[in-house]
Amino acid sequence: MTIMRSDKFLAGVLAGSCMLGLVAEVAAEEAVAATDFPAALETVTVTASRHRQPIYGQAISASVLDRDELALLGQQHIQQGLARTPGANFARGNGLEYLPALRSPVLSGAGACGSLLAEVDGVPLRAAGFCNINELFEAGIETAERIEIIRGPAGTLHGANAMHGVVNIISPSAQQDLVRVGLEGGPHDYLRNTLSWSRVADANALRMDLSLSGDGGYRADSGFAQQKLALRHQTSAGAWQVSNSLAAANLNQETAGYIAGEGAYRNRDLSRSNPNPEAYRDARSARFASEWLYRSGRGAEIKIVPYLRYAEMEFMQHFLPGTPLERNRQRSAGVRSSLQAEIAADWLLTAGLDAEITSVSLLELQEHPAEGTEFLVETIPAGRHYDYRVDARLLAPFAQLGWQASDRTHFTAGLRFEQMQYDYDNRMLAGRTAEDGSECGFGGCRFSRPADRGDSFRNWSPSLGMTYQLAADHQAFASASHGFRPPQASELYRLQRDQQTAELDSEQLAGIESGLRGAFSAFDYQLAVYAMRKRNVIFRDADFFNQSRGRTEHQGVELALDYRLGQYWKLGVSGSYAEHRYRDRRELDGEPLFGKMLESAPRHFGSARLTWLRAAGSRAELEWLHQGAFYTDPHNRHSYPGHDLLNLRAYWQLDRQWSLQLQLLNLANAAYAERADYTSFAGPRYFPGEPRSLYVGIAGEW
Repeated sequence: MTIMRSDKFLAGVLAGSCMLGLVAEVAAEEAVAATDFPAALETVTVTASRHRQPIYGQAISASVLDRDELALLGQQHIQQGLARTPGANFARGNGLEYLPALRSPVLSGAGACGSLLAEVDGVPLRAAGFCNINELFEAGIETAERIEIIRGPAGTLHGANAMHGVVNIISPSAQQDLVRVGLEGGPHDYLRNTLSWSRVADANALRMDLSLSGDGGYRADSGFAQQKLALRHQTSAGAWQVSNSLAAANLNQETAGYIAGEGAYRNRDLSRSNPNPEAYRDARSARFASEWLYRSGRGAEIKIVPYLRYAEMEFMQHFLPGTPLERNRQRSAGVRSSLQAEIAADWLLTAGLDAEITSVSLLELQEHPAEGTEFLVETIPAGRHYDYRVDARLLAPFAQLGWQASDRTHFTAGLRFEQMQYDYDNRMLAGRTAEDGSECGFGGCRFSRPADRGDSFRNWSPSLGMTYQLAADHQAFASASHGFRPPQASELYRLQRDQQTAELDSEQLAGIESGLRGAFSAFDYQLAVYAMRKRNVIFRDADFFNQSRGRTEHQGVELALDYRLGQYWKLGVSGSYAEHRYRDRRELDGEPLFGKMLESAPRHFGSARLTWLRAAGSRAELEWLHQGAFYTDPHNRHSYPGHDLLNLRAYWQLDRQWSLQLQLLNLANAAYAERADYTSFAGPRYFPGEPRSLYVGIAGEW
């Protein structure tokens, strides 16, 4: 398949939707009212509209990993589940780390963090403006009820950072008497214990989920230990349904770095090595949220969710000269509120107000002199590089109006205004001196600290959507949407060399898409075609200045199929074809980037799953994961050839209480790289993937 570029492709997206819709309508035997939808269209999501609604009314691309699928997966890492989602191409790092990709290249470096919104039960894991690119490692994926994914811009309802999409981890309900214990073991001393307990007593329900995991690591000095605890209390207060949740997580991880050399990941001995045995990450977090839900007799629904968050992290930045240590601490509080109500016949209003206050401190400290060339030693002195505090305030009203124009046609239009205010307090000498004020050679120190200042960012995020019911089992949709990302505090205040002020604007992503979804007698399908343009892309130029003049374009096709091959067999396919290109006039090393493919952006990737289903929940699955080739540098001179992996999974319900799970990952024992890139200093670099691995788990439930 060849994808056209630029304006021709943009114009063709909505036209293609109309053509597909006409073909499906002609083929349909009978048109039906919008209230008669098949199960394939009745999948309920919270993330799509911030209220529980079937997906059929939403002019978006959404995916859901349900409880049965997650039980079969038994994922050790969030990437394993998201790999089943069209458009998602997360790159797994060492331990629990990852780099995100959702309708985007694999995001790394300046401007990468915060391009995707990560939530638990609709509350972002991190404060806007203070993201952690690995933040999903805190979420309780081990005991999640389901995972909901929005693909593409979702700024109107979700706000800052919902630029390339949203990943929302949905926690299990407490409304069931339950005791569940699980034990899982695998290679390299991997061990995970889980315990879930819940009780219902009159109007009160309590639940506890505990996960304890540890891994010695495939590579040298790369193990981790993690503990997660989640408590939930559900009750009623008059006409309000109340759900209080408290979650805490602790991670102690030894971190492995890249291995260098062309094709180094193919060398089994080298792939087990760790050039950075000193690197580590210690992270702790706690979150409290109280959801208050009111449903009136006339169908109106009010949701108010106040929340508190705390996070602290210490990690060795082994990827920087001098390997400085970073310590950061975040405290934040906020509320996310929304109202959904019929304001007239066939008109539905969703409106609300989100507000948040945040206080963050950051210290970067280098304990020993830098090693290497005279230039590095002189310009990267030991001592504090940065030491600052930032207080932030966010306020965001939004509204979305839905109109059921006919039995078949539904329109939505929405708008959000969001203001972010930073107050920055530098706790060191301003400028590019060493900590004691002394000057560095070769023109000055590498690190530059702005003087105290305030910064404000205002963003408008509109959206338009339409769904059209073609027939009983088929629906077309089209949308124009917008997402944004205010500059993160680290991009504004961790400057380098001569730069004293980062004149950055919010990144903006505007996109259009169209698609079809529905079901025939034997299979369900989703098809989406999209085109997006991003401006004010933040990058670090050749002078190490943070700039926001970048522009990129993104366009692609996504397909998801579930085909029933009889009584016991099912075939699932998730595929993506996309092109992600530079479209600004900047140069790198004297060469223009316009029209070049972005690095770490394969044109095609996806998965296929052949599943055998039996009664009582037992099932087995053979999974094929495909990663296409991609360039590893901006000039498109170096590349990674891609890879294909096979995984075998089985889940047996032994009796009413006990179940057994088996996972044989990388069945063919392929040599591959989870991540690959290229630098002028080290050449090709890789995070090697693990060889064939067997995981076995047993669980009991009463």
